[in-house]
Amino acid sequence: MQAAVRSVLAQTDSDWRLTVVDDGVAPGVPEWFATITDERVRYQRNEQNLGVTGNYKKCIGLVEFDHVVMMGTDDIMLPNYLECVRSVLAEYPDVAMIQPGVEVIDGNGEVVRTLVDEAKRRLYAPRTQTRRVMAGEELAKSLLRGNWLYFPSICWRVDALRDVGFRSDLEVIQDLALVIDLLQRGDSMAIDPVVCFQYRRHTISISATGAVAGTRFTEARNYFLDVADRMDSHGWPKAARIARRYMSSRIHAVTLLPAAIRARHRAGVVNLSRHAFGPSRRSF
Repeated sequence: MQAAVRSVLAQTDSDWRLTVVDDGVAPGVPEWFATITDERVRYQRNEQNLGVTGNYKKCIGLVEFDHVVMMGTDDIMLPNYLECVRSVLAEYPDVAMIQPGVEVIDGNGEVVRTLVDEAKRRLYAPRTQTRRVMAGEELAKSLLRGNWLYFPSICWRVDALRDVGFRSDLEVIQDLALVIDLLQRGDSMAIDPVVCFQYRRHTISISATGAVAGTRFTEARNYFLDVADRMDSHGWPKAARIARRYMSSRIHAVTLLPAAIRARHRAGVVNLSRHAFGPSRRSF
């Protein structure tokens, strides 16, 4: 958390406001923020735990400017992040989302290449060496084939984010759902290959532990089948077909099966196998 805050303080572009909303109870955190004298940093701790989605909603309500980054507590902004994003906005002022270049770090802050992230980069992300804008069914197809976004690194236009909002029924696939909702209403995303953000991937996290247990895939399967129907109704049949197959999600489940077997996680093995090899069927 301290490294994340210091990375914002180190931005080459000094025009920013950092608001930290603490949804935990870890000791010493309020005291550490009390030592920061920079008036651009403000901190508050929730009186009660709001959960991931509840805290997102609260954060959006506190935003005072036109654009926002929902940065994670352990991610790192490289010094050129704001400079890069503002350059994109100068060229494409109307986009609702900006996805800059990202590199992945582990729990120790070392740059790493994981199977998941290599798949994102090599198989799913658009191959571009220059800045570009994507929207409509083209971007929906790309993301439903394999979600290559890094949610904490995205810069959002606040009015678009508030209009669509976060879905209370989702957690691990919340970012994809939000972007698809924005695309359906006609918004666009700018992509810049310049690396200016470090996304931290831990072995132990909400998504990682839920993945080995297979529980996160129930949410994913239900979402893909629901959004497939929406894509059909919206007149995006190619995106609907991709969503209905949810092939990248099936492949992800297959890659986690060995870990579930080694851990003798019987329920995880069953859940992962059902998701990877079973029919496209909603779970309730």
